[in-house]
Amino acid sequence: MDFERILYDAPAEHVARITLDRADKANAQDAKMLYEIDRALTRAAQDDDVRCIVIAANGDHFSAGHDLKDRSGPADHGPVTQWAGFDEPGQAGQMSTEQEMYLGLCWRWRNLPKPTVVQVQGQCIAGGLMLVWPFDIVIASEDARFSDPVVAFGVNGHEYFTHVWEVGHRKAKEMLFTGTSFSAEECRQLGMVNHVVPRETLESFTLDMAERIAKRPMIGLRLAKLACNQSLDAQGQWTAIQAAMGWQQVGHANARLNHGVPIDPSGADTIRAETRKSDD
Repeated sequence: MDFERILYDAPAEHVARITLDRADKANAQDAKMLYEIDRALTRAAQDDDVRCIVIAANGDHFSAGHDLKDRSGPADHGPVTQWAGFDEPGQAGQMSTEQEMYLGLCWRWRNLPKPTVVQVQGQCIAGGLMLVWPFDIVIASEDARFSDPVVAFGVNGHEYFTHVWEVGHRKAKEMLFTGTSFSAEECRQLGMVNHVVPRETLESFTLDMAERIAKRPMIGLRLAKLACNQSLDAQGQWTAIQAAMGWQQVGHANARLNHGVPIDPSGADTIRAETRKSDD
């Protein structure tokens, strides 16, 4: 199985690892990367020797989010859900694309019947959170920062809208309203991150965790994951995520009417200016 945007290896017994490998773009996700991740996760899920899957990233930053310059989509890489009509005019085509490529992929990954552990360093921005929140255990380096500033684009947040479950409703509103980034330690205190470790031990700590998980019987791991996920289902998580996707489409449609494009173009300048200010 050939990949261009990711790496796939087996770093320990019964452990598979998927590594984002677009460091020169701060691991910004184009459609090719997302579908390669999906193919790799499917490979690991269907490999009976694998009991735990690690998601990692090369470079200084885990992910800068969506690659806004990418013009490819599901039709170019083979859709995995039953959504279609990706090239329909107006908001219809974009809705189908986002239901398939963002919400559809994230929900598949969230329900993958094996434990997943993600290790995060540097910046994890907006769409980058969509490569963290679907997974089970989060290990972050001390320099990791998490943010979703896309309200500046005139939408409600990134497309896998589990913010309230991840950081609580008060902090979710702060994250979205202000675009501020949260430190790894703050996210640990909020329950979004399991462990915060020095950057130099991030990989070894994560692999140690994965190896400990992989020693458990697969049936027990699968049942435990089902029980935890269904507890979230009982709280209405899936219903809320779908409702938020509807508001996402309202934001895009509003931008099309007012700016001729699906997001407010001034948002990019706002986010860049705030990023520079926080760096200073």
